[in-house]
Amino acid sequence: MPNTHSPSLTMGPVYYLWDGPKWRDFHFRVADEAAFDRVVIGETVCSKRQHFIEPHLAEVVERLEAAGKTVILSTMALVTLERESRQIRDLIEGSDHLIEANDLSALGLLNGKPHAVGPLVNVYNAPTARLLHSRGAGRICLPPELPFASVRRIAADGPDVAFEVFAFGRIPLAISARCAHARSKGKIKDNCLFVCGEEPDGLPVRTLDGQSFLVLNGVQTVSHTCQTLLGELADLTACGITSFRLSPQDCDMVAIAALYRSVLDGALAPDEAIERLRHIYPAAPLSNGFHHAKVGAAWVTRARDTANSAAL
Repeated sequence: MPNTHSPSLTMGPVYYLWDGPKWRDFHFRVADEAAFDRVVIGETVCSKRQHFIEPHLAEVVERLEAAGKTVILSTMALVTLERESRQIRDLIEGSDHLIEANDLSALGLLNGKPHAVGPLVNVYNAPTARLLHSRGAGRICLPPELPFASVRRIAADGPDVAFEVFAFGRIPLAISARCAHARSKGKIKDNCLFVCGEEPDGLPVRTLDGQSFLVLNGVQTVSHTCQTLLGELADLTACGITSFRLSPQDCDMVAIAALYRSVLDGALAPDEAIERLRHIYPAAPLSNGFHHAKVGAAWVTRARDTANSAAL
């Protein structure tokens, strides 16, 4: 279904371990200065990190809502312990906020209640989207590895929900019950000493010949490149995408959001925005390969031409 309204921006949950005050102040600035319509918060990667943000959750929610942002609460991406299962159950049963499911266990508990579906759930076709909608999903962020042809098909044949695309950030690739990040520093998951906090943007992994490969984030593996779909926003909007998700990195996310908002509003050309983004977030090479049905780490220039060709 074509989108006739200006798309909105969503800020995804912080995947990395930031200490409590940094996490709080980051969201305070987002509330006061950033062009996000909604903000997803809550620990998504590792339940052991929950106590860092727990003392600040209420004041962050209050600050975001006072600024007119819609707050969505995120569930864990992988539940392996009874304690984690209880946490999700308590969250779903006790919260008045919209919940974003990131795994099937949360979807089971949310059945029949209005909720959102995050990009970590494999929604690869329109029938899956229709099934999720029938169970209460009103917003679906499609997985970042989907090519444009699949996104277009799901938006055209799927249910009447708000479809969202992961438009900025290191791409979440995998999550494990074991912690490679801790292991890399001679620790184990049960006694990790939160060493993942030493890398607020993830721990780069390189091949034996020194090439960038992946980035570790506790039990999560993310891409070493940063997905950037500035050049593809117009085509995605035209095919029915109503929202774009920016995943927090350790950089000026207020400035990143301003770039995306300017391109969506037609106030800034995509090529100029891309060059500005490279300066704001120089820590990772940019990529858009998945969108163009190529290797995910690839950077495809002339993005609009490629997307338009794929649509023919």
